[in-house]
Amino acid sequence: MTAAPAQSLEWKLPSARKVAVISLILTESSLFTIFLVAYLFYMGKSLNGPYPSEVLAFPLLATIALLSSSVTIVFSEMALHRGNKAAFHVWWAITIGLGTYFLWFTGMEWKHLIFTENLTLATNVFGTTFYALVGLHASHVIIGLLLLTLVFVLSLLGKVAGDHREHIEMISWYWHFVDAIWIVVVTVVYLISTRY
Repeated sequence: MTAAPAQSLEWKLPSARKVAVISLILTESSLFTIFLVAYLFYMGKSLNGPYPSEVLAFPLLATIALLSSSVTIVFSEMALHRGNKAAFHVWWAITIGLGTYFLWFTGMEWKHLIFTENLTLATNVFGTTFYALVGLHASHVIIGLLLLTLVFVLSLLGKVAGDHREHIEMISWYWHFVDAIWIVVVTVVYLISTRY
């Protein structure tokens, strides 16, 4: 009876990029937690209107667009892994389009709330916490869109190759984080707080 060949158990350092992105996501999660706790703490405590139930409508299409962008970015990653640059470009561009639609919707919602419903940061506690929380998320969407657009342009210029898979994966992780945070934000702001 012969012994099985010894497997190499040599330990390797984790990818510096992955450690950095995981650290970023944990830090940003803590920041969002603070803003969410503040929103929940002050929910229903506005002394004057407008109140969430009076002015907020569930952003169904925007939510579908943003969550769908997590699927399209996975498709683009898979295309890059297969070496299919054309499919990568198409799915990456769709991801950018869906994120841009979400951001446009947020801008239109804010325009309506500010100019039609007279809800500003200074109107009441709801206005302050709403714009702080939703604005924090929107700023992360903007950063994500800038990264996505930069990669798209560099890819069109032939600067993104198969050996950039980990770079693309890290941007994808960030984008999934932004989408996951939206699930929490939309639940708290548009479903829970509109009952008060």
